Amino acid sequence: MKIGLIGTGRIGAFHARTLRSVPGVTDLLVADADTARAAALAESLGVRAAGSIEELYAEGPDGVVITAATSAHAPLIHQALDAGVPVFCEKPVALDVAGTVGVVERARAGTVPVQIGFQRRFDAGYRAAREALRSGELGRLHTLRACTSDRTPPPAEYIPTSGGLFRDCSIHDFDIMRWLTGREVVSVYAQGANGGAAFFAEGGDVDTCAALLRFDDDTLATVTATRYNGAGHDVRLEVCGSRSARVVGLDDRAPLPSAEASLSWQQEAPYATFMERFQAAYVAELGVFTEVAGGRTPNPCPPGEALEALYVAEACERSRRTGEAVAVADVRADGGAGGGGTAGAATGV
Repeated sequence: MKIGLIGTGRIGAFHARTLRSVPGVTDLLVADADTARAAALAESLGVRAAGSIEELYAEGPDGVVITAATSAHAPLIHQALDAGVPVFCEKPVALDVAGTVGVVERARAGTVPVQIGFQRRFDAGYRAAREALRSGELGRLHTLRACTSDRTPPPAEYIPTSGGLFRDCSIHDFDIMRWLTGREVVSVYAQGANGGAAFFAEGGDVDTCAALLRFDDDTLATVTATRYNGAGHDVRLEVCGSRSARVVGLDDRAPLPSAEASLSWQQEAPYATFMERFQAAYVAELGVFTEVAGGRTPNPCPPGEALEALYVAEACERSRRTGEAVAVADVRADGGAGGGGTAGAATGV
């Protein structure tokens, strides 16, 4: 199978390295607006670089992986659909709700699959927690507690186009909660704070946030995120039921320094980045994409799933700015307008 990859920045280079080891991928071709960067990556990995995106498509790829800048996601997805090539695109689908809706409608109207990169759906811990919940082992679900905490903040230039903390980081929690429970968020109440670098507030963003979510079955959830978690990169989800519970992300590398006198397990060096934390999930995700592109398995994450998570993120951003609870239905009805915030959704995952 011949796979094309568009965008050779940090996440693009990471995915290119992963694709080399995915069974069935026999030819990898990379392209970037920065042709020198694409050529350098290709040389380092022993793969080929295309001189342009048009040249990449002229090679007749069986699938294309989009890891370019966020502003290019929607146009590149449409280009892939024009060419009839199955496409995997990192979240977000587009800079805004309108652009995301455009991709959703185009994908639904055709037969070419578009898979969006929410890698947590492929993490073994989340999958085990989902199975325990769906099997009835946990009893009635009453509470979800999620966190996404970066060890160090991104560079200042990233913030104005990041979409803000809810759309950039917490959107992964919103997606995985929907996927795990099979339920929809109906309302949110959110807050944010800035105690770190001034560029967050200057960009209309926050460096720490918290949200209370109510699902359509009255399950309650808390979601927190921060750019300053000095203990390490921390992504966890507590799934709490009337009979039992599961905690995703509670492994030997979880950055949880204990205040107790002793621990019952040996702690190892904490995760430093999301790529470390979810390396196995990324491998599984791209492996499934090759099966989707080959027509051998259903699409596990079409654009409509990303749109629903974006509606929740938009509602949280609106709540943060107004100080009021927000119904997700209201955001869906007006297409996300009025949410304010930085320019669209996030770059990268």
